[in-house]
Amino acid sequence: MDVLSLLEELEKMLEEGGNVPFSKKVMIDKEQVENLVQEIKLKTPDELKQARWVKEERQRILSDAQKEANDIIKEAENKIISMIDEHEITKKAMEQRAEIIDAAESYQKELITKTREHADKILEGLESQLKENLDMIRSNRKELK
Repeated sequence: MDVLSLLEELEKMLEEGGNVPFSKKVMIDKEQVENLVQEIKLKTPDELKQARWVKEERQRILSDAQKEANDIIKEAENKIISMIDEHEITKKAMEQRAEIIDAAESYQKELITKTREHADKILEGLESQLKENLDMIRSNRKELK
């Protein structure tokens, strides 16, 4: 069971609990709530692991992008070295080298930006979910008191 399901179960317990006359209070089994809260605490680290994985995946993607950019640059440099024999070829090679380097750097920046945006969206969703869960737990604890 994931954290959201456990929280839904807690809500269900609150909805089905017996009402205390002339108040908004609800009577529920303390042991059941304690067990449910304990289970929620155990499941929450899984979501934190997911956030850590997203961060590591982002770093891996950035590293791959850097490696790919470096490979493209190295390939361009090797191509230029092989064309140095004649002056005209050398001139064209220098122009191509600059274009390839610009393209590689542009590609790298674009890939890094997209990776950061993607990771930020995932972390933003996870942060929102965790905040909702925490707010709900606080609200439920407040009602229990």
